Amino acid sequence: MHLPYRQEFHRLAEWIERSDALQPLLADVPTLVGLDTEFMRTDTFLPRLALVQVQVGPRIALVDPIAEVDPAPLARVLADPAHTIVMHSAGEDLEALATWQCAIARLFDTQIAASFAGLGAGLGYQKLVREITGVELPKAETRSDWLRRPLSPQQLDYAEQDVVHLPELHEQLTARLVGRGYLGWFEQDCERLLERARNREPDPEPQLGLRGAADWPRDKQALLRRVLRWREATARTVDRPRSWLLDDAHALDLVARPPREANELADRTKGLRALRSAQRADLLEVLRAPIADDEREFTPIPHAPDARDKQVVAKLKEAVVARATELGLPDGLLCARRHLESLLATRRWPAALEGWRREVLHDALMERLP
Repeated sequence: MHLPYRQEFHRLAEWIERSDALQPLLADVPTLVGLDTEFMRTDTFLPRLALVQVQVGPRIALVDPIAEVDPAPLARVLADPAHTIVMHSAGEDLEALATWQCAIARLFDTQIAASFAGLGAGLGYQKLVREITGVELPKAETRSDWLRRPLSPQQLDYAEQDVVHLPELHEQLTARLVGRGYLGWFEQDCERLLERARNREPDPEPQLGLRGAADWPRDKQALLRRVLRWREATARTVDRPRSWLLDDAHALDLVARPPREANELADRTKGLRALRSAQRADLLEVLRAPIADDEREFTPIPHAPDARDKQVVAKLKEAVVARATELGLPDGLLCARRHLESLLATRRWPAALEGWRREVLHDALMERLP
């Protein structure tokens, strides 16, 4: 039976907008801490952290990072491996927390746990809460403006609900993981997620995603790589979305036909909201500079799979599905299609498939490669 959602929880949460109120909350922290964030990412490169929801024992706090709250006490708790931080689908939250100088040492991601527990891959928080607790949660505030102040009662309700059920989810999912024998694999995946967050470096080979340039000469591909890496660094510096600075279509066009002078570049990049005169001057230099020898050392852009490649990938996928069925796990948890395509194109074992995935997939996949 599903229990109706009751819109009253926000009365229990503490609103914290001063540093002297955060310290007492974290004076005696239990082993388990529930955590969630709300953030906005509409006109910036980095997410703008708008709210941090913390569950510490029976207390729930909504911490306002827009106010002048020193995050140091919370950062110390999150960085202490004695505390298990329970979150749901934590990937983007970890990036948002990093903008507040907070990093997590020990994570229990309930979405990942649900996959290993046999509840399905990519399960949303509302569905997981309904499955485990029978409570129906609201969805109305998912896309609301979390940067506005004051937040509405509905937003406060929604924010509290995002952490109030985490202890029960942790208890129930841990029991299922232990029962199915997948606790160790689950912990590997949580640690891998944290490792990616700790070492969030720009993609060194951003050109690989633009297959329209797969037939280009090597120097042209090298120039495209240089431009895309410039875009990444500059977008981060000016804190604007990459596409506002230079979208893929403009990048391909400018590299295919480099502008001869500044006025031509300005004409061909009209409408790009973050590409101002200073950035245009930098971009023109990036496009004009000769390709250095070390820039020719990169991974060429792969062609789109042809009919034969698709047949091989299909066979690899069959092996993944068969192994997932044996294990009682979602095949998407074992291996994404893009990793199979990468394996076929490079003949190198993907880094994303290291750990327990190598143990269960390596031989079955390698023997199917032509």
